[in-house]
Amino acid sequence: MYLAYHDDEWGRPLKGDDEVFERVSLETFQSGLSWLTILRKRENFRAAFDRFSIPKVAAYTEQDVERLLGDAGIIRNRAKIEAVIGNARAAHDLPGGLSELVWRHADPDAPVPATMADVPAVTPGSKALAKELKKHGFRFVGPTTAYALMQAIGLVNDHIKDCLARSR
Repeated sequence: MYLAYHDDEWGRPLKGDDEVFERVSLETFQSGLSWLTILRKRENFRAAFDRFSIPKVAAYTEQDVERLLGDAGIIRNRAKIEAVIGNARAAHDLPGGLSELVWRHADPDAPVPATMADVPAVTPGSKALAKELKKHGFRFVGPTTAYALMQAIGLVNDHIKDCLARSR
């Protein structure tokens, strides 16, 4: 599962407000956990959060929070669940949309990492993205989480120089 994600999805350009919102949300839930844990639960998250439809999640109520807290198929962390709902509300109100905001921080000229040791955890771009998201009311989006998002949706390509997936 992890290898397929790496080879076929991670680092590939992904656009669309709901699609980017899904990734922001999954990165929120991943905080402090293994990405493989999130991948294994991704379909459960999609079902629980209405396929990450921004308007639907933005309309969630306390009853939805309680429903989600009772869903054993997802990470049941109240702070993260409430952050995702709050982030949907913030994304819903963004002029131009979430995808446009995030993609303004793309760095196609980022250096090609030769080894895993060359892959940063935080960059000036991720700091700027985190700051802008927070300015709009997003939570659980620090610079490290923002950089993981940037990597995941192709704002940067951190496949190392000799990785076969780099050129796909």
